[in-house]
Amino acid sequence: MTGAVAGRTGADSGHGDAGYVLRTATADDLGGARAVMLDTVYRDLKSGYVPRWHADIIDPESAYLRPERCTLLVVEHGGEIVATGAVRDRGPQAPPNPRWVADRFPSGSTAQLCRIYVRPEHRRHGLARQLVRELREFAARAGGYTALYLHTDPAVPGAEPFWRSLAHEVCDERTLPGGGQGIVHFELPMPLPDLGATTTPAG
Repeated sequence: MTGAVAGRTGADSGHGDAGYVLRTATADDLGGARAVMLDTVYRDLKSGYVPRWHADIIDPESAYLRPERCTLLVVEHGGEIVATGAVRDRGPQAPPNPRWVADRFPSGSTAQLCRIYVRPEHRRHGLARQLVRELREFAARAGGYTALYLHTDPAVPGAEPFWRSLAHEVCDERTLPGGGQGIVHFELPMPLPDLGATTTPAG
């Protein structure tokens, strides 16, 4: 992002120059957030809705709003939700992920970054980078997390170089026998919690 972010509290940050507002989702935002997520899994991931992978998209309230150590952030522009990002308290499961990756990132102590999606027409405004920053800070404040994990599908345009600019590769399944799932697993550094922070600089 360019320009200054006028922070309010926690993740409630406005990017005034471009009219973007990043904030914690409420129940009223779930329809818009769900639309962004479903459009992404159909258009970019090409998987469509798969219940065992995407149940949280259908019921984001149970997945992200109710648990204390989970969150869903949204970016609003012109009254529309245009980007999402979430933290959940589950690590990768085996199968389908490699056992050693699942063992390295156990549920409960792992904050998994997920559903970081931006509508195509709103990309290249730094929204994903800002979402990652806010989600990392949420995980640090939440307490009990010792690792920040995510995985990405390198077939999605721009996804792999974006995450390589921010995170450390843990496992590229394309190098495994048979190619695995074709995804790349990453770990991000856990920031120190700053409980007194009320503003967030622009990315």
